[in-house]
Amino acid sequence: MRHATLGGGKRLRGFLVMESASLFGIAPEGSVLAAAAIECLHAYSLVHDDLPCMDDDDLRRGQPTVHVKWDEATAGLAGDALQSQAFTLLSDPRLHPDPAVRLALVASLAEAAGQVGMGGGQAIDIAAETASTPLTLEEITRLQALKTGALIRWSARAGGLLGGADGTQMSALTTFAGDLGLAFQIRDDILDVEGDAAETGKALRKDDAAGTATFVGEAAAHLRATAAVTVSRTK
Repeated sequence: MRHATLGGGKRLRGFLVMESASLFGIAPEGSVLAAAAIECLHAYSLVHDDLPCMDDDDLRRGQPTVHVKWDEATAGLAGDALQSQAFTLLSDPRLHPDPAVRLALVASLAEAAGQVGMGGGQAIDIAAETASTPLTLEEITRLQALKTGALIRWSARAGGLLGGADGTQMSALTTFAGDLGLAFQIRDDILDVEGDAAETGKALRKDDAAGTATFVGEAAAHLRATAAVTVSRTK
C-alpha cells in the first residue's frame, strides 16, 4: 500500500481538494484527510489497472508495479485495502465536525468511483478495445469524463463541501474540474504518443497497439478520413 501511494506521482487530485477548500477558508490541516482519501482511492485504481487482466503494466511512476514487485494476489488485496482506507479517512471525525458533511463526501466518492463514474468508464474503455466500430468523439469524451474526470470533479467539489459552498459555487467548481479533467486526459494521450518513458515513469505507446479509445486516436482517424476524401475529390 505504501509502495502504491508514496512512490511518486503528481498528487493532482489531493492538490485540488486542498486548493478548492482553501477558497472557502479551510486550512490545510482541515482538508488533508480528504486529500489523502482521494489519493488512496486513485492509487487503488492504478494498482488494479496495472494487473495482467487489465493493462498488464510493469512500470508505474518509475517503479515496478505492485504485482511485479510482489504478486497478483498481493496487488489485488493492496488495491482493495487502499479503497477501504479512502472511506475510513472520509469518515474520520477529525475531517469535519458535521457528520452530514462527512457522509456527503463518502457518498459522493462512492458514486464517483463506481459504475456511474470511474468504474463505468473503465468498463466502456475495455469494451471499446474489441468493438466492431471505433468510438465517436462524443463517446470518447463521455468515457473519459467517467474514467478520469469523475475523480477530478470529486476532488474540486470536495473542497466546496468542506467549506459550505453554495449551489452557484459548487457549479463553478464542477465546470472547472470537468474542463480540467478533459485537458488532463488529452495531455496524457499525447504523452503516450510522443512522451519519454524515463520522464513519465511508465510504459508508453501502448494505446494504439491495444486499440484503446483516445482523443489522439480519434483525431488521427479524423485526419485520415479527411485526407482520403480530399484525395478522392482530386482524382
